[in-house]
Amino acid sequence: MKVLQLHTLLVILLGGVLMNPLYAQDEKTGKPGAHVKFSLNAYSFNDVLTGKDNTDKYPAFSLLDLLDWCASQNIEALDATGYYFPGYPEVPSDEYIFRFKQKAFRLGIDISGTGIRNNFASPDPKVRAADVELAKKWIVVAAKLGAPVIRLFAGAIPPGYENKWDTVAGWMVDCFKECAVYGEKYGVIIGIQNHGDMLQTAGQCIKIVKAVNSEWAGIILDTGNFKVEDPYADIEAVIPYTVNWQVKESVFGNKSEVRTDFPRLMKIISKSGYRGYLPVETLKLAGRQKTYDPFVLVPQMMNELRIAHDAEFK
Repeated sequence: MKVLQLHTLLVILLGGVLMNPLYAQDEKTGKPGAHVKFSLNAYSFNDVLTGKDNTDKYPAFSLLDLLDWCASQNIEALDATGYYFPGYPEVPSDEYIFRFKQKAFRLGIDISGTGIRNNFASPDPKVRAADVELAKKWIVVAAKLGAPVIRLFAGAIPPGYENKWDTVAGWMVDCFKECAVYGEKYGVIIGIQNHGDMLQTAGQCIKIVKAVNSEWAGIILDTGNFKVEDPYADIEAVIPYTVNWQVKESVFGNKSEVRTDFPRLMKIISKSGYRGYLPVETLKLAGRQKTYDPFVLVPQMMNELRIAHDAEFK
């Protein structure tokens, strides 16, 4: 009797787990359903971190301080952009890297990624080669940090090459391939960001990542930099190739005051089965004299996202 009761109890408990949408699997693939963890991209605090906003209100502020702030807001992860480490573009000391990593761990904050500035679209092979070497140095930093992904750019369309996309794309692919090989060596994934430069559409992003053809390379999905009529369609198309994100306030870029439809975005993510980090990046409105305060705007946007997430996933 006791065995039967125990069996019945297990059936009820396991049935509840299997019926819970948070544990649901895709019926066709058998894979777990979508699941996201919110992160903050440090670029949201660019002016504060670079000293441009070091006023009485916001005195000197570092990445270490940003970790404390993330903890105060219960933000699960931080994309620790390379620009804000001491001495960038030179790599930081191991002492600083490990101090940062230790503090993040003690605060319960994941390091969801890092990133650098680079130009793989330059017609000058020396420029491209130098930036590949820079990327390699920061791949090592990412590995030491425990960052799973390093964000790399494609580069701006070079003058005179406006109608030679495939030519420039070939240079980019060669650079990304070399970085992906190096990333595999250190266990760091190469994230190729659509930044509204050489990469403006889902088709362009997919073409590049397929040409790189590496399990150690994928797309950083920047929701605000698809230069198309319907950015949501391109967002959905790129998700299967996506290894990390930058979720912006507007899918129409930082010149638009049209807010991202976060419920719509969450439905797209839920449908896609994406599992991973969802870093938020707030930006100043270009050309507008509106007050920009990340200490206010980031929590507001995080709250909007969490409400949309809970409505879709729970």
